Amino acid sequence: MEYQEFTGKTLSDAVTNALIALETSRDNLEYEVIEKGSNGFLGIGARDAKIRAKLKVLPKKSIEEVASDFLKSVFQAMNLEVKVIINVHEDMMDVELSGDEMGILIGKRGQTLDSLQYLLSLVVNKESESYVKVKVDTENYRQRRRETLEGLAKNIAFKVKRTKRSVSLEPMNPFERRVIHSALQNDRYVTTKSEGEEPYRHVVVTLKKNGER
Repeated sequence: MEYQEFTGKTLSDAVTNALIALETSRDNLEYEVIEKGSNGFLGIGARDAKIRAKLKVLPKKSIEEVASDFLKSVFQAMNLEVKVIINVHEDMMDVELSGDEMGILIGKRGQTLDSLQYLLSLVVNKESESYVKVKVDTENYRQRRRETLEGLAKNIAFKVKRTKRSVSLEPMNPFERRVIHSALQNDRYVTTKSEGEEPYRHVVVTLKKNGER
């Protein structure tokens, strides 16, 4: 970024004008004094202060640093002590959290963990040159939730076969709906489909027609 000139009645005013124009803080401002300015004598011969200023060129943070800084700020605001381990493999970022109060981070049916993952993905991909898929987990919750959903899918399929009536599941996020669809995709007797709009979109399990088997 090229230097720009800013003026003010005093040197402090000139710096303030530069900060406002460049929309930055003093820590990120680089400037040189051209003219300190003078009050003159009885206002005669007064000269404004003048500076040349530009934004500092800061070293670009890695996406690991971006993720770590964001999570630290979140956990500090929540007054939680959380150990964070971040591993990046090509276009995938795995974040593992551990601590004494992970139930708070998981939330009801993983909603808090999902929200944290969503926000972290936004922050990371804002700074990344290419899309990075972010996964946040703690205490192996994702795998345990998958196994629970797969068991639920089988139980619902059995109920549909027995009653010959469709069953609508509770609203689920896209990941959970995919688990249900995947668990029953090879079932000979039932089929699945998603209905509704977010955040109320849900899976419906129905009995296949004879010709669909």
